[in-house]
Amino acid sequence: MALVVICGQPCSGKSKAALCLSEALKETDSKLNVRIIDETSFHLDRNKTYAEMTSEKNLRGVLRSEVDRSLSKDNIIIVDSLNSIKGYRYELWCLARAAGIRHCVLYCDVEETNCRIWNKERRDKDGISYDDVIFEDLVRRFERPDSRNRWDSPLFELWPFKDGIDKSSPGIVDLVSYLTKKVNSKTRDVKILQPTIATQSARFSEANSLYEMDRATQEVTSAIVEAQSLAMGGPITGLSVSPDLPTINISRSVGLPELRRLRKTFIKLTGQSSLSGPPPPSDAESAKRMFIDYLNREIGSG
Repeated sequence: MALVVICGQPCSGKSKAALCLSEALKETDSKLNVRIIDETSFHLDRNKTYAEMTSEKNLRGVLRSEVDRSLSKDNIIIVDSLNSIKGYRYELWCLARAAGIRHCVLYCDVEETNCRIWNKERRDKDGISYDDVIFEDLVRRFERPDSRNRWDSPLFELWPFKDGIDKSSPGIVDLVSYLTKKVNSKTRDVKILQPTIATQSARFSEANSLYEMDRATQEVTSAIVEAQSLAMGGPITGLSVSPDLPTINISRSVGLPELRRLRKTFIKLTGQSSLSGPPPPSDAESAKRMFIDYLNREIGSG
């Protein structure tokens, strides 16, 4: 039902806020399916992860993929991570839009000085903290969310140092109200993101469908070229590519350039129709059947 992106400086109380939000949501409605996705879910060491740009980029990729797999109309997903880069928050927003669900950002607004104090306290208490060099680098690169950006809106703010972090904190209370509010024709303050062609999984452009379509049509084209060479350029009737597929009946000699044009047109038409109609075939046999039917209509013997 929703994607909640929590962001803030390192050691600003994001994990505690995620836990309090999850508990508050479940208390509001015990039937809600709430899941927190964070670094600890993958048993990653924060200092090793953020020590290099490559490992940090890999972390974002892992989290994004897990969010993409988890989003549905039945779940509330809470992303508990730094989420410090606005471009990355935009990518998460795009996932929410493609899923057609609510999206919001919870910002833990804490001064850098207080974050440093909390980082040191954690180090003295249980050793789970950021190294000083990594901490300073993360603080320097943090990009504060702005409610004027669509990917940072609606923006809920939490002031952990001022108000503390619990289920009754104003930011969490407001966020729970937003996430659990019923949507109807009169609801104006809750926004459900709507998928577009750009964010929908363009079914035809998926790697598997495209690969199968290309491979299948190429096999049929090659079979026709070979059969025509054996027939000395005459018409082809009853050509069978597979026992389970229709036969190919061509009334005249068809050169390779024309076959390539027909193949290209068929793939283009199939991709266009998949945006408004049924998805294209994802297996080779179905793709071959459709291509053979198309060829028999276009250049068949009737």
